[in-house]
Amino acid sequence: MARSFDVVGGVKAPLFHWPDPSQIAEARKVLAAMDPAMARIDNRVTGFEWPRRPGGFTGLVKMVVGQQVSVAAADSIWKRFETGMGQITPSSILASDEDHLRSFGLSRPKARYAREIALAQTSGAIDFEQLDGLDSDAAMSALTAIKGVGHWTAATFLMFSHGHSDLFPAGDVILQEAVRLLDGTEKRATEKQIHLRAQAWQPYRGIAAMVLWRFHSALRRGDVLMD
Repeated sequence: MARSFDVVGGVKAPLFHWPDPSQIAEARKVLAAMDPAMARIDNRVTGFEWPRRPGGFTGLVKMVVGQQVSVAAADSIWKRFETGMGQITPSSILASDEDHLRSFGLSRPKARYAREIALAQTSGAIDFEQLDGLDSDAAMSALTAIKGVGHWTAATFLMFSHGHSDLFPAGDVILQEAVRLLDGTEKRATEKQIHLRAQAWQPYRGIAAMVLWRFHSALRRGDVLMD
């Protein structure tokens, strides 16, 4: 699909999906030129590839099922869910009541949200096969209209399951702390304030988020230090 171009900091920046390492490196140069704060931390973050997770209907259900538990617990629950259901499809989920879904380790809310995602697909409220044809705003609107799918879930799903590189999940606590460290403030900014802060990083907000996540991780490990 052809992508349009935006002019950012005097540079024409492609609105690409699934950025490769060279595109990420190019975007980081633009971000550093645009924002002195980003420039200060850029050389403390090594090169990286864009993470990829399963997409589509099954990918979203898997993301919701695995939220708020450890990676090991999420993998265990998903394995039980897949084995027990045989096939994860909208029809198989809608054919199961909440108690049946919970028997595989899903909490009651997650069982309900899995059914809501299945209902959205079968009703035509969302078409996962057409999701890649939507721009980020339209895709976010379609996803967040589903009960149980909030802004953070929708943004990270589109970033890592469908390659959207201009989204910033401002409600992410680690990103909030990373932005606090980036800007040298005593208190974390609110989600709304960080959303506005990230507007300056368009059309590379997702890449800015990746840099900030990795910067925070490096700080926590002690691999880098703040000035």
